[in-house]
Amino acid sequence: MTSEKQNYDVVIVGGGLVGASLAIALDGAGWSVAQVEAVSSKADHQPSYDERNLALARASVNALSALGVWSFIGTTATPIKRIHITRRGEFGAVRLNAAEHDVADFGAVIPARELGNALLARLQQCVTLERICPASVTAIETNAVRIELQIKTAEGTRQLATRLLVGADGSDSFVRKSLGIAVDHHDYAQTAFVSTLTPERAMDGCAYERFTDSGPVALLPLSERRAGLVMTVPSEEAGVIAELDDTHFLDLVQQRFGYRLGRLARIGKRVNYPLRRTQAQSVTASRTVLVGNAAQTVHPIGAQGFNLGLRDALTLAELLIAARRDDADPGAATLLAQYAARRESDRSGVIAFSDGLVRFFGNEFLPLRVLRSLGMLALDRIAPLKQILALRGMGFRGEVPLLSRGIDPRDHDQQASDVHGIAP
Repeated sequence: MTSEKQNYDVVIVGGGLVGASLAIALDGAGWSVAQVEAVSSKADHQPSYDERNLALARASVNALSALGVWSFIGTTATPIKRIHITRRGEFGAVRLNAAEHDVADFGAVIPARELGNALLARLQQCVTLERICPASVTAIETNAVRIELQIKTAEGTRQLATRLLVGADGSDSFVRKSLGIAVDHHDYAQTAFVSTLTPERAMDGCAYERFTDSGPVALLPLSERRAGLVMTVPSEEAGVIAELDDTHFLDLVQQRFGYRLGRLARIGKRVNYPLRRTQAQSVTASRTVLVGNAAQTVHPIGAQGFNLGLRDALTLAELLIAARRDDADPGAATLLAQYAARRESDRSGVIAFSDGLVRFFGNEFLPLRVLRSLGMLALDRIAPLKQILALRGMGFRGEVPLLSRGIDPRDHDQQASDVHGIAP
């Protein structure tokens, strides 16, 4: 056991996709930053580097490019050029085309594992960041001027002190629990099955979201003519579906999705997880900020979860970089209040949007089915409404973080990057 206490300006607990992005954004900003992560610093080891296929909003692609992460991704990312939304058994569809909105694409699809490994490669280039892993936080104590952490490592126990603690440690956040931040839970009684498959017809950069009475089915374009599958089913049926062999599982997906892409074949490894919303009642506490899934876990419908969490990290990084220029306290109550205010509209809007879609498209009341179809027809034909939908889908809502516009806040005189552009 080591008794010497190490002091930092910022300690990030959690090394998943959001925590890693925040650490990269703060590297070289003038703060002393440490990141505490429970798993070893190796490719594919982090639990969030899993089998999911992430639909990254255009704002997220901009930010990852500005942070130097995108250069490690290469050809594993597939641009989303079109979006097609339907409801099985109903008329009407919403079709979005990036070219109609004067952008090259709405974003990109990338396996979570590939994004995680790209973040890891970029982390290894960080100059001022100290990564402590594998290590876990075992105790947290707060006072007016700093937070003291006890962490367990392979070499023994270490003592850390920080002026700002960032909880980026997931839905079951130890930081959130230790500080007594209350949480609102909602069980959707749904389970998501995630896999890859190969459709008979090429997707040509089109992402499909098809709503059904049993839950939504999404097919996302991937490289090598593959598609990323997210199929939601009632949790009471999940056990039986999990036991299906590949042939019968594909038959179920085909029945739910239809034949718009022809025959579906070659199902990959399948994983499933229950869908629950976890929403912290506050995203801040004394000298503490929550980001990503520690702050909120949302339904995967509309592919908003990681994009929302990334905007948490980008906003916090922007505020901390500005505070460093002003030689301010990174854990000051005024900074934390500013962060909470900046995130409120985006956070509440995305949570309401995700919940609303689940309820709206899951309701089988006949008059609502007709209104739903008429609404989709209208949305598909009214250009200003489609523009609003496209902008929000691309992550441009509320006070957009500078990095989401391709601007590095560490160089506040820099003009917006034209590599991926910004929304009109």
